[in-house]
Amino acid sequence: MTAFRHSAESLAKLVTDGSFLEKRLGDIIAEHLRRTVRVNPSPAERRSWDHSLPILAHDLVDAGLGDVEMLIEYQLPLTSKRADVVLAGVDPRTGGDTYVVVELKQWSQAELVENDSNLVLVGGMPGGPQLHPVTQVEGYCDYIADFVGAIEDHADAIRGVAYLHNAADLDVQDLYAGVRSERTRLFTKSRRGAFLDYLRERFTPASGADAADRLLTSAIRPSKQLLKLAAQEIREREQFVLLDEQKLAYEIVLNSVSRARQADSKEVVIVTGGPGSGKSVIALSLLGELSRQGHTVMHATGSRSFTETLRRIPGKGSSKVKSLFKYFNSFMQADRNGLEALICDEAHRIRETSQNRYTRAELRSNRRQVDELIDAARVPVFLLDEHQIVRPGEMGTVAEIRGHAEARGFRVHEISLDGQFRCGGSRAYEEWVLRLLGLQDGGPVPWQGDDHFEVSLVDSPRELEALLYSKLDEGYSARMTAGFCWSWSDPGQDDTLVHDVQVGNWSRPWNVKGDRAVGSAPASALWATQEGGFEQVGCVYTAQGFEYDWNGVIIGPDLVYRDGKLVAVRKASKDPALTRGTTDDQADRLIRNTYKVLLTRGMVGTTLFSTDPETQLFFRGLMRHIPHT
Repeated sequence: MTAFRHSAESLAKLVTDGSFLEKRLGDIIAEHLRRTVRVNPSPAERRSWDHSLPILAHDLVDAGLGDVEMLIEYQLPLTSKRADVVLAGVDPRTGGDTYVVVELKQWSQAELVENDSNLVLVGGMPGGPQLHPVTQVEGYCDYIADFVGAIEDHADAIRGVAYLHNAADLDVQDLYAGVRSERTRLFTKSRRGAFLDYLRERFTPASGADAADRLLTSAIRPSKQLLKLAAQEIREREQFVLLDEQKLAYEIVLNSVSRARQADSKEVVIVTGGPGSGKSVIALSLLGELSRQGHTVMHATGSRSFTETLRRIPGKGSSKVKSLFKYFNSFMQADRNGLEALICDEAHRIRETSQNRYTRAELRSNRRQVDELIDAARVPVFLLDEHQIVRPGEMGTVAEIRGHAEARGFRVHEISLDGQFRCGGSRAYEEWVLRLLGLQDGGPVPWQGDDHFEVSLVDSPRELEALLYSKLDEGYSARMTAGFCWSWSDPGQDDTLVHDVQVGNWSRPWNVKGDRAVGSAPASALWATQEGGFEQVGCVYTAQGFEYDWNGVIIGPDLVYRDGKLVAVRKASKDPALTRGTTDDQADRLIRNTYKVLLTRGMVGTTLFSTDPETQLFFRGLMRHIPHT
């Protein structure tokens, strides 16, 4: 874990004595973040640090707590999210470590959104409702307690504060209604004295250096993986901690459902985010909460693997829970606004129409699937990643959904998630993949390394398999996938899988095609989550929507390095979807999106191998820049 670190007194002195005259505090913190987590803070963030951090440092000094450690821009484990400041010191009651997460706001005026104490409107700030800062810091405290070993079994050791140091009480009076417990507090400049008293209650004057060391070097527990807790999430109580934009999206949906019920109206919510940004966590949290509130709600996807896994794991032993999970094409005959909310996860897989070769003649029409989903609920919610469109006919884009909704006069909310959970919280890795595949401007760049995520290259699929086996032995989850460059056979007459994926003298079978296990190999929909799945190579249609710790990817001859760039080779693909009237440009994009999905399934690390020698050499050149530790 990383943070820009100073004691309160040293930071206050550095600012006061002019040490930053040539280089401002904000610029120094920005340099630290560029070096450690490879982000480039905006000018607004730098100005905020210049203004807010000295105020907090001087407050600590005035409280007699100059030796309390300030961990500035503390990165939450396994995510790219950063808390403004975590204060570390010694608890006067127990003598043990104690921590206070501080969310600094420069707001001078704010008020609650009507009927929702978790959202606020900030005077002079564009962009609509913001998350209540107390709700925000509460999420940080819960998340740190869930993931950081140093806090394990000591939840009382971490508290949170929202500090609106520019605001007077009268200008933010509404916001005190959002303070729900002593664990998270709200202070303004009008209550600076009370804030100093609070700090003295939480810390002794002793040095906080050791407490800071223990927090920053603490073991990190595994994240709450989506499917293992889905049953408890839906049937018992909330298990996932939502942060910032995730919580904002969640609250906007709940607010929209409540408003639609009261006003007999309709609203559409679109949530966009890359791999692991929390889309499915939001979806399951909403499904659980709306169900508990008595709202009529369903969950739908266009992925058979994902839907069947949700039916089997959250719905195990409960036909009622299983019935909540549907497919996008389940709503051809749905009553208009028959549901209060429809949660459309993996919405990039929305197709042009719901009909297929099995659709009865009387149900066939040219009606768009997106219109069916919009019609089915008062508040349809679409969660998507446009870079995961991997089949011809998939139409799930923001423009498509927004266009259909606004053409009918419906209000549209759009929320972008920029947090990262999958890929170990490495936004740098996702951006590296996008540039590598030509899905983001700038072209491929060398992988510079990341403390939170490991990327490597091996010389053979045998070596790749051995590496992943070693990770399984260490207690991690792992899977191997490949581009769709080999035929996919039915099981043999002896009920064994055919070793279709062949590279030299190494071969393995694809995952099972159908809904029935074959020997020890699980059914297709459960390849990513059940034991026995490791012995088969997964394709994009079974891997999409899932995550595992270690990710091995075989890049086949459908994507090769030629003449200074990666080139998609349509004729090398065995994907039958690319032979049905797909243009070359469409095929190129779908092949690149396929590898984008495959390369972003891992939470801890990804290892690559290319079957093409020139491409393998190109990747090796990109890997040479990984810093050695």
